[in-house]
Amino acid sequence: MPTECSAERFDFGVVERRAVEAAFDAGLVTSDAGALLLGATDRAIDLVDRFADCFRDRRRPDLIEHTVATLVRQRVFGIALGYEDLNDHDELRHDAVMAVLAGKLESRRKDCAPVAGKSTLNRLELSREEPTRYHKIAYEATAVEALLVRLFLEAHARPPQQIILDLDATDDPLHGHQEGRFFHGYYDCYCYLPLYVFCGRHLLAAKLRRSDIDASAGSVEEVARIVEEIRARWPFVRVLLRADSGFARETLMAWCEDNRVDYVFGLARNARLVAMIEAELADAKAVAERSGRPARRFKDFDWSTRDSWSRERRVVAKAEWTQGEANPRFIVTSLKRAEAEGRHLYEEVYCARGDMENRIKECQLDLYADRTSAATMRANQLRLYFASMAYVLMCALRRIGLVETIFADATCGTIRLKLLKIGALVRSSVRRIRIAMPSACPAAGEWGQAARRLADAASAHAAPA
Repeated sequence: MPTECSAERFDFGVVERRAVEAAFDAGLVTSDAGALLLGATDRAIDLVDRFADCFRDRRRPDLIEHTVATLVRQRVFGIALGYEDLNDHDELRHDAVMAVLAGKLESRRKDCAPVAGKSTLNRLELSREEPTRYHKIAYEATAVEALLVRLFLEAHARPPQQIILDLDATDDPLHGHQEGRFFHGYYDCYCYLPLYVFCGRHLLAAKLRRSDIDASAGSVEEVARIVEEIRARWPFVRVLLRADSGFARETLMAWCEDNRVDYVFGLARNARLVAMIEAELADAKAVAERSGRPARRFKDFDWSTRDSWSRERRVVAKAEWTQGEANPRFIVTSLKRAEAEGRHLYEEVYCARGDMENRIKECQLDLYADRTSAATMRANQLRLYFASMAYVLMCALRRIGLVETIFADATCGTIRLKLLKIGALVRSSVRRIRIAMPSACPAAGEWGQAARRLADAASAHAAPA
């Protein structure tokens, strides 16, 4: 426990002849009582312990105060709660709820808090492949990658007939001299270029990459690994890849065609493609000028590049006239015309990939996946994994505990603000830890409903098959 001392008092004036004062002197009070839902979610899907199993610990067992599982719990739960900075844990290590979430209420040594501070967590993040004097914990990237796919598969009670895998590359701006940094002309900054793979809200891959590469670099290997793991569990599922024009590359399209994977990719426009839809653009222009509103026409045709493609492929063109100018767009797909009409394929199937951008925003803005300020790419990849696991945990809370509530489609940031950031008085005795939350909490009903549903899910998960 922290040393008791006289806290500074702050004066906030007078209300109805009563002085209003404040001080940080309440003792066992937490601002994160709602995070108990995160612990319940973890018990329902068994995420953190399996994530901790992806690490190798070369420390002497008799000298260990904080196990890898404790450290991983602190980091994942901390990010989910909005504590992206390791410095925060110098105070959080004394927080009762963080100790409960970490599964460790007392320390072995008198000079230690129940859970770890910033220095110990920093040594975890600066993991090396080979142990050194100060860095004896290392993570296995392949094990973490496989766990993300396994968690996705386990989230389904039965195999779906079809899944759509969304691929996207995004910028991760850098403000130091991190390993692997390069200036990216499109994003106009020094950055990394991580590759994300989602299926709906489910995160299947988060791969940190240098930015001096093509957006699709490494996508064949990532997709091949993911599809192999999915088909090992769901041999008959149909897989459709969806991505923007940065992924319309011969290597990826040819791999899909050779491995029974369908695709619909954006296709960068060029003079030859625009020439194919001159008549449709002229028709759309005439309609738009008569009506004063945007107009669009669609054309479906087979097309090939002059030398980079190995064969002709189906292309769907949108010939649009809007705001006084042409706005042509193109997609390339392996889907047959009998399966999907061109306009439906563009408007309903391809354009739906825009929702993936919201998932990336959740990861980067709500869960700090872009906090890659460590010196090495390996350490920054681990930071990205921590943020990714926090995202998976929050998604499971939303999917299991918050279904049919007003928070069923809420972002991670909203869930944290409304359901996790709840102040409470903590009372600890020999037999129990009681966390007394405010009676006037606006989301108390939804919180209780989520707690009950997560408890049922945890019981079902623990029950023998």
